[in-house]
Amino acid sequence: MKAVSTIEGRAIPLGLKNIDTDVIIPAHWLKTVSREGLGKGAFETIRAAPDNPFDVEDFAHAPILIAGDNFGCGSSREHAAWAMLDMGLTAVIAPSFSDIFAGNAFKNGILAVELPQEQVDRLLDVAKEQPIAIDLENQVVTTPFQDRFEFRIDPFRKRCLLEGLDEIGLTLGSESAITKHEQMRQDAMPWLDNPSRRDAA
Repeated sequence: MKAVSTIEGRAIPLGLKNIDTDVIIPAHWLKTVSREGLGKGAFETIRAAPDNPFDVEDFAHAPILIAGDNFGCGSSREHAAWAMLDMGLTAVIAPSFSDIFAGNAFKNGILAVELPQEQVDRLLDVAKEQPIAIDLENQVVTTPFQDRFEFRIDPFRKRCLLEGLDEIGLTLGSESAITKHEQMRQDAMPWLDNPSRRDAA
């Protein structure tokens, strides 16, 4: 997983509430187990409407999405996080998130920033013309107008994102302890690895 530290750039000012995972990636895109290409289907129904923010040239390749309350509700499809990553998004700012979506986002290296509605409204306004910066280390969102909005994040999730650690990376970090345990187990109970020795005993 790619490490996340500072995310800076234009932010798509979506602002809509209750964007569920079927809106993020419609069900007919779920026939694949590959993460590649899902960005084409991300927010398909919204992008089909005229004058939607995803089609604004200034927001092309924007790394940040600003959404409304209860973002990522609905089914627990991890494809939603995959689709967002594939379209270049690495952070979402919203007043609240579905717990399952927030977990899937974290596990895939997407930073979910929860801020009060009035601060989100301010960022939606700024994002129309100016970039936004998210500093994960200091847990703050800033704008060129000296806005400074602090956010909270679980310390474990913060560490994993900063160090680019997914579940495999966390496990490999304990490789020496795992190897030591396996050797001790093999010495104490060799029949577990060699059934013939158990039968002989």
